Amino acid sequence: MWRFSILALLGCLTSFPALAALEVGDTAPNFSADAAVGGKHFRFSLKEALTHGPVVLYFFPKAFTSGCTVEAHEFSEAAESFTTAGATLIGMSSDNIDTLSDFSTRECRAKFPVASDPDLSVIRAYDAVMVHLPGFGGISDRTSYVISPEGTILMSYTAMSPDEHVTRSLAVVQKWQKDHAK
Repeated sequence: MWRFSILALLGCLTSFPALAALEVGDTAPNFSADAAVGGKHFRFSLKEALTHGPVVLYFFPKAFTSGCTVEAHEFSEAAESFTTAGATLIGMSSDNIDTLSDFSTRECRAKFPVASDPDLSVIRAYDAVMVHLPGFGGISDRTSYVISPEGTILMSYTAMSPDEHVTRSLAVVQKWQKDHAK
């Protein structure tokens, strides 16, 4: 009954639109986190990734849920387009690394990494916490950021529907690439 109440609360929270607190022009908090791609674990570093171009960092509430699976599939279908535009793509949730390792293979189709933030430290730094209940843990909003190689936010978008996260992120990355083409 208690778990049902928490799930009912989460369902109610997801029916309201949320706004990402970090805005365009803000400095992106630096972080490193345990991540997996295709089931293989590694340490992801934002600082290192930014040396190669912009980073698309998207937060998702819970691996293997319907919306998060749809979003992972959409990002995996567009992964090559992000790479062609010079961007690094990474998803993040509060799920543990073993769950995300499986998710990276099955739902991300080994096309991009997902990182684990079980203590919500990165999720908090990016103002992407949807809910945090003592004894239950927490989950993030569905929030996407595009971060410039200089470490500033180029795009911030929060919506519980996964529908526009990929198209909005890709448009910003492609514009960045066009503006910085040599």
